[in-house]
Amino acid sequence: MKLQQQQLPRGADIDSSALIAARFSARFLDVTKASRALANLAGAKRSYRRGRGVEFDEVRQYTAGDDVRAIDWRVTARSGEPHTKLFHEERERPVLVSLDLRRTMRFGSRNCFKSVLAAHAASLLLWSALDRGERVGGMVVSGDRAEDIRPARSRHTVLAIIREMVRCDKNTTEAEPLSLAEQLRQIQRIARPGSALFLISDFHDGLNPEVLQTLRRLVQHVQITGVMISDPLERNLPQAGRYVVSDASGRSALDTGNRKLMARFSAEFDEHAQNLREAYQGLRIPLIPMSTDQLPLTVLQRYFPTH
Repeated sequence: MKLQQQQLPRGADIDSSALIAARFSARFLDVTKASRALANLAGAKRSYRRGRGVEFDEVRQYTAGDDVRAIDWRVTARSGEPHTKLFHEERERPVLVSLDLRRTMRFGSRNCFKSVLAAHAASLLLWSALDRGERVGGMVVSGDRAEDIRPARSRHTVLAIIREMVRCDKNTTEAEPLSLAEQLRQIQRIARPGSALFLISDFHDGLNPEVLQTLRRLVQHVQITGVMISDPLERNLPQAGRYVVSDASGRSALDTGNRKLMARFSAEFDEHAQNLREAYQGLRIPLIPMSTDQLPLTVLQRYFPTH
């Protein structure tokens, strides 16, 4: 197959038609097979079969050599004979995407807002997983709400998640935004053991102790990969001059002719990113960096190639 010329995501608003069209580009990704590059991001080689989980099969009478930890004590007590539970390994790995569309994602200085880039990355991952025969689902977070879609092997599920992305993108509530720690606690409701979970966010609160504690529990049963969204202006201020900047709280003046200010600005971004990488590597969670001046498909192909 020949890959058509890629288009950078554009604009401040999420476009559902572009996310639906990502289905064709997603054929050039295989999220079920990670590369060595992704393992390197995690800080060590990861086992991509770990955590697939097991499902109950049947109960039969205990025989010598069976695992005593699997004894079914209720059946044993009822029958008077020792019985053991049998399990079989799950053959599928549901793929879940948790998409952060909170206020800090509504920013961008190149091509598109971080929220738009994140939506494109999420769509590519979902379409790729569905194309590989996996069940897909996820959660979209905006403001103080988190809407989850249960995993299913259906394009209607991907379309439902895309509709939720568009709806949440228009959510301009002033309510206190849901923390990343709370998002992770909620995603546990649909992340069964053995699932593959993609967290797409700018991780501005990713070093919160509650976040790291929840991730530590979750990663014992779920394969987690982070996609860290950023914008070039978050690290490097524009060329020397006086600028007016604004946010929800008001407007102020910014003088980028101050070299010390510019150096401190860049250093703080680099320090946060480095601390994130180190903390998540300690949990064996890779963080894929993705910026608004990059093509999301090109970035993901490095870590999830088709061959």
